[in-house]
Amino acid sequence: MTDGTRPEFVLASSSPRRVDLLRQIGLIPDRIDAADLDESPRQNETPRLCVARLARMKAETVAGRCDAPALILAADTLVAVGRRILPKAEDRATAERCLRLLSGRRHTVLTAVCVTPSASWIQGRHVERLVETDVTFSRLSDAQITALLDQGDWQGKAGGYALQGAAASVIRYVGGSPSAVIGLPLFETAQMLRGQPCRFII
Repeated sequence: MTDGTRPEFVLASSSPRRVDLLRQIGLIPDRIDAADLDESPRQNETPRLCVARLARMKAETVAGRCDAPALILAADTLVAVGRRILPKAEDRATAERCLRLLSGRRHTVLTAVCVTPSASWIQGRHVERLVETDVTFSRLSDAQITALLDQGDWQGKAGGYALQGAAASVIRYVGGSPSAVIGLPLFETAQMLRGQPCRFII
């Protein structure tokens, strides 16, 4: 429930990591409504265009089914090596392929954030941001890869690893926003919400 002075704050994601990150800055969604879209890249789509499109589609999908005044926050995160988009690891074999590709290499984590109002809240502002973070893994031995896979926190993660998990022990450089790598850039998200015509965050 809202406090009566602002529209409902809706998170268009079922990710527990994004919920935890929002709580870290004192924000608790009034409601969680995952968009559940096909997140496959389109043919010849660059990583930047893909991640921005998915965040926008998630926000607009959820906004379209909000009857009451609401502000919707959506995000999408992907891992890219050059123009190559790495998959979300749904099985151990995929996670292993990702880790072997990332071993000893620098890659980019892109997180797009989209904030959009429902049609019934005309004062709200549509805002989008794209945050890029460089991440470099140390060179991984077979034993290290096996240990990371055994931890299991790669499941459902873009690129087959979680910065907040066991992979932190083999990541030697993060240039940019650590929270964006986890799933939501907190500084940029807070700025976007502060720019709305009502109080969402101090």
